Amino acid sequence: MENKVTILLVEDDPNLSDVLKDYMDLLGYQVVHAPDGETGLALFRKSLIDLCILDVMLPKKDGFTLARNIRDINQQVPIIFLTARGMMEDRVTGFKAGCDDYISKPFSSEELSLRIEAILRRCRTYSNDLDEIIGIGDYSFDVSNFILILGDDRHSLTPKEAALLKVLCRHKNTLLTREKALKEVWGDDDYFIGRSMDVFITKLRKYLKDDPKVAIVNVHGTGFRLEVSEGI
Repeated sequence: MENKVTILLVEDDPNLSDVLKDYMDLLGYQVVHAPDGETGLALFRKSLIDLCILDVMLPKKDGFTLARNIRDINQQVPIIFLTARGMMEDRVTGFKAGCDDYISKPFSSEELSLRIEAILRRCRTYSNDLDEIIGIGDYSFDVSNFILILGDDRHSLTPKEAALLKVLCRHKNTLLTREKALKEVWGDDDYFIGRSMDVFITKLRKYLKDDPKVAIVNVHGTGFRLEVSEGI
């Protein structure tokens, strides 16, 4: 029998959390609920969590801080932010904290369900890429384990970072348009998500900076190009 996907829901509104728990239970997920950030972190430490849904405005520890704490423990687990705040700065802060998706309240239950399914589907796709290793200059990208390797150095990527890097690799030395990247990685070409994608590009540049033959180049107003030069 297949194990249920376990979702950590950290939401301080008791009415909303009850509705979400009941709905996700109907969808077949197992939900672990915490009413504040500190309890959420404690539950994450002691439970086997497949996906996290975090409110931003939480007592004791806000969602951004909680996400960073979770990323210190586990780089791979997907994180969705649930918030009533829709400002661009908050979205960028959320993606910098390591989230994979962002849903602004009010939202429909169907939208949440589709976002969860999309993230889990991407994770299953990566888990099916058994033993796939992509060479990027002097780097090796272990696709199934979300790991970027350079010599003895191993860096764990988040699911979203790994997904974006894989798309860039598929278009190595050719143009990857912003629209195509957004559709393939986020499933949406929303303007605010597009702006937040730049956060992920900046992170990937930092991870790849130790090989001068590798660069992610901005193609102004169009997209990006992963340039990998041949070694001498």
